[in-house]
Amino acid sequence: MRGLHLGVVVLSLTVVGCEQDETRPNFEYAPDMVSSVPYDTFAANPVTVDGKTLLAPVKGTVPRGHQPLHLAAGPEEAARAGRELQNPYPASPEVLARGKVTFSRYCGPCHGPEGLGDGLVTARFPMPPSLLAERAKQLPDGQVFHIITHGQGLMPPHGSQVAPEDRWKIVHYVRTLQDPARTARKDVP
Repeated sequence: MRGLHLGVVVLSLTVVGCEQDETRPNFEYAPDMVSSVPYDTFAANPVTVDGKTLLAPVKGTVPRGHQPLHLAAGPEEAARAGRELQNPYPASPEVLARGKVTFSRYCGPCHGPEGLGDGLVTARFPMPPSLLAERAKQLPDGQVFHIITHGQGLMPPHGSQVAPEDRWKIVHYVRTLQDPARTARKDVP
């Protein structure tokens, strides 16, 4: 009998707790979680030390899957990259096809579709060097990778826009552009 009374009390409290008025919220267990104050990403925030909502990552944080390039910008580091870095991808048809797509997207506007430095951007800006020039042909793969990553001269860095594997694939595609017999090769897309 005692269990029946307890059951009736619990059922009564449950029914009373289910209110039909939709304008009034029911009991909230953690109201600070439900009704939290949203901040705009770039708005001021009085709670943080620097007064900004968008916080910088903790020093040393590396995004998942990211392999940082431990070479700084500059000609000395570019030469060092030429000596130390090797292209980890083979020049397969798939690699060259991806290199061509990425080249046309990121490099083609300045360097042109054939790497001659005659892209659409050259109508308003200085003409970039031709990738088919002897000087460009003699650059080691690692140095070309470094130039794509950190930029050189008027060329801006593309390290934040182009993934490292795509930069290496661009290097392979540039090498096929520099090869005078590329039209005879079957592995070039």
